[in-house]
Amino acid sequence: MKIIVKYISVIVILGGLMAGCRLGPKAKTPEVVTEDLYRYDTLSTSADTLLDLRWWEMFSDPVLNELVTIALDSNRDAKIAAAKVLEASAALGFVKADFWPGFTYQANYSNGNRTRQSLGLTGTAESFYAGGGLNWELDFWGKFRSANASAKADLMSTEFGLRSTQMSLISEVVSSYFLLLDYRERLRVSLNTLALRDSSLVIIQARFDEGIVPEIDLNQAQIQKAIAAAAIPIFERQVAQSEHYLSWLVGYNPDSVVVGYDLKKQPIPNLVPPGVPSLLLTRRPDILAAEQNVYSANALVGVAVAQRFPSISLTGTLGAASADLASFGTGGAAWSVGGDLLGPLFFFNKNKRRVEVEKARTKQALYAYENTVLKAFVEVQDALVEIATLHDELDARQDYVTAALSARDLSAARYDKGVTSYLEVLQTEQSAFDAELSYAKTYRELLDAYVKFYKALGGGWLSAEEEEKAKEAAATE
Repeated sequence: MKIIVKYISVIVILGGLMAGCRLGPKAKTPEVVTEDLYRYDTLSTSADTLLDLRWWEMFSDPVLNELVTIALDSNRDAKIAAAKVLEASAALGFVKADFWPGFTYQANYSNGNRTRQSLGLTGTAESFYAGGGLNWELDFWGKFRSANASAKADLMSTEFGLRSTQMSLISEVVSSYFLLLDYRERLRVSLNTLALRDSSLVIIQARFDEGIVPEIDLNQAQIQKAIAAAAIPIFERQVAQSEHYLSWLVGYNPDSVVVGYDLKKQPIPNLVPPGVPSLLLTRRPDILAAEQNVYSANALVGVAVAQRFPSISLTGTLGAASADLASFGTGGAAWSVGGDLLGPLFFFNKNKRRVEVEKARTKQALYAYENTVLKAFVEVQDALVEIATLHDELDARQDYVTAALSARDLSAARYDKGVTSYLEVLQTEQSAFDAELSYAKTYRELLDAYVKFYKALGGGWLSAEEEEKAKEAAATE
């Protein structure tokens, strides 16, 4: 037993000493040069104003808020991303287990003939053995610690990936909701236009029957009615397909979707200051996930370097053996202790190439991180310029609608009095139809620009539970 105690003491001492050595490059935070301000930002502030905000609630549509809540809970892509977090967490526990010794158990029974002709002895022999074993590869070169660091980074990356998936889902739900409202508005305009042109056709038909107007006027009225009628099934189809897509996003079977406010009644939210560009590096989940991918790849370089050095393992067994089952419990103990040293000798530079492979992958992860950051800056800049220019475009579209509707009414009155030709009526009706459709499209694009803007900033609480947890954590600091 004294030898066993000494053996355990050696294990403990070696276990403490081995923590001081870890091969491979140290993890460094990727550096990215950022500007002081965004190009089209006139409201910039250093405050992280979007962090404590569920931005989709700024549109003040309770139906939209409910759809977002349902989607976060039921969307299958979000569930897959959540399951990946569980997988990464289990993988981290799997890697951590390599720090500790592995314990085994074994039992053996044998029975066979025993013959010694020189002594004239024959018979059978039995043997019994039961015991446990231990095998512990010491992390002398930091291989397991590097693997653990990589697994931790992978876990954090999947957690940020989950948040990124959720944010993309929210943005997609909101954008699809506004697109549905846009198609419904266009359908409404088409139905009103069809009703108006149908009334005009009835009047012109009566005038043609009385010989007041030529047949060309009747044909033109029939054409315009047919054009308006053809637009209706197009927008009906787009409405239905938008409803099906939105149903899929929230995790439901394709069905009709109840909406809240009409498109034109959706309030334009106030623009939240985007803050300084460097905030994106600490706020956007896709950037944070890419950063963790760099750490993970860098740690795997350490694993590859450690594999070029010998592994040191301690082994031991402790059990009991006996030739008689009746005396098995009273027999002496059987034990052994030992150590193994196994290292690479000559593998035609295979281990060296493994290190080079991991270094190259680390460079790829770094470039991917830098690319993600640059893309984030582009998305914020694009959203800012979209918002600024679409506001101006929407004002012009409103003037266009006002003038076109007025011209349509005046042309109809002039035609009734015989002052102008029906061609003018056709032109003004078509202009009014196009003006209303264009206004609806631009209004939706402006709303969608805000969605892109909030998504690009990467902030906002995703749920009331998340906000409450953050407040509790802040209160305990």
